[in-house]
Amino acid sequence: MSTVLPGNEVSASAECPNRNAEDVLLRLPARVATLGEGMTIRRALPNQGKRMIGAWCFLDHAGPVDVSHGDGMRVGPHPHTGLQTFTWMVDGEFFHRDSLGCEQLIRPGQVNLMTAGRGISHSEESPAQRSPLLQAAQLWIALPNDKRHIAPAFEHYPELPRNQQDGVNMTLLVGEAFGEKAPTRVYSPLLGMDLRSDGIASTQIPLRPDFEYGVLVLTGSAEVAGETLLPGELLYLGQHRQTLSLHFPEATKILLIGGEPFAEGILLWWNFIGRSQAEIESYIRQWNAGKDFGEVRGYPGERLRAPELPAGMRFRGEAT
Repeated sequence: MSTVLPGNEVSASAECPNRNAEDVLLRLPARVATLGEGMTIRRALPNQGKRMIGAWCFLDHAGPVDVSHGDGMRVGPHPHTGLQTFTWMVDGEFFHRDSLGCEQLIRPGQVNLMTAGRGISHSEESPAQRSPLLQAAQLWIALPNDKRHIAPAFEHYPELPRNQQDGVNMTLLVGEAFGEKAPTRVYSPLLGMDLRSDGIASTQIPLRPDFEYGVLVLTGSAEVAGETLLPGELLYLGQHRQTLSLHFPEATKILLIGGEPFAEGILLWWNFIGRSQAEIESYIRQWNAGKDFGEVRGYPGERLRAPELPAGMRFRGEAT
């Protein structure tokens, strides 16, 4: 997925220092837009109040939306650098194509993980034969400096560790929990979990005190650390927590993300992550000139064009 919301914004991770007090409970309203076939996108990260949670630097919640008519979701070929794209399918299907020649249909309960490294391009679209309901979360993971120029790669994970506790069904997307380790290959200490209940339920999740965490409700509602949370807000929990108390008053789906605070400053513009403005500007020129990002074959539409940085703009808190 691309940063397709109207009005591109610059994000410099240095603008938002880490908050590590145990009593932190910071509500971060998602930016909401409607795209194409009535597709609601809630962008929770980056946020003016918090740019990153661990190495997680981008979080979009798409849908739920009826895609039984029209073309459904369509995102034309676009590039990425310095990150991994992480797609968690909740309802429906996407079809992925990339410049490595990979083609993959992703279904509910599966993860697509694309490592951009030094540069890759891809597209995503709803297949012609599809379920009527579409809902997904896409996240980006910033690659540490010693990994950000690695060769691009694509991996599909159809099976992930699952557990059930106190009426809550848990799927481990990234990292380690309930004695299991997710197979997803990442390059920073991270956690990602999908938790859902079919009705009223309460449970506690053990946490790593050195991680910072955030919770996003996808559907329904939840009480998280005593705070009522609805779709449209990311609740940032800080560090130094041993456990997380969760209560589901109804059928609910939530996403829990966490990680060791990312020690490096990053710059994010459109679909690029870099360390300097000059680097970002070079990515824009290369992509728009049709260089260095390969070709996505088979997508029935035009490639996206990288937006130029506004004239005279300078990144605040430029990474060093």
